[in-house]
Amino acid sequence: MEGNNSRGLKGRIRSGKVRREDVARCLAELAFGKPNDCVRLLLEQEAPVSKLDLRLLSEIRRSDKGGVEIRLVDRLRALELLAKLAEEGGSDLESLLQALQTEEGTP
Repeated sequence: MEGNNSRGLKGRIRSGKVRREDVARCLAELAFGKPNDCVRLLLEQEAPVSKLDLRLLSEIRRSDKGGVEIRLVDRLRALELLAKLAEEGGSDLESLLQALQTEEGTP
């Protein structure tokens, strides 16, 4: 989500007017995005974090022995939600958005 699309989406999120195509676009980005920058974050000592696309990053853990574990978003789940959104034509869009907002801690 870059440029004008990103600014437009952020404005719609703030105003509570997220569109169906916004959700579909975000789910598609999660389902088909490349994890290159997530891996770069792990491998480079001084990775430019502010310039990396870390949307696919779910979790990073460091063990007390120095090991590192990285978890990415569940692509299969994103694909399932995208397919459901496409099949149902939007009747479940409101409940999907409410579920996502509840998970993020907003009422």
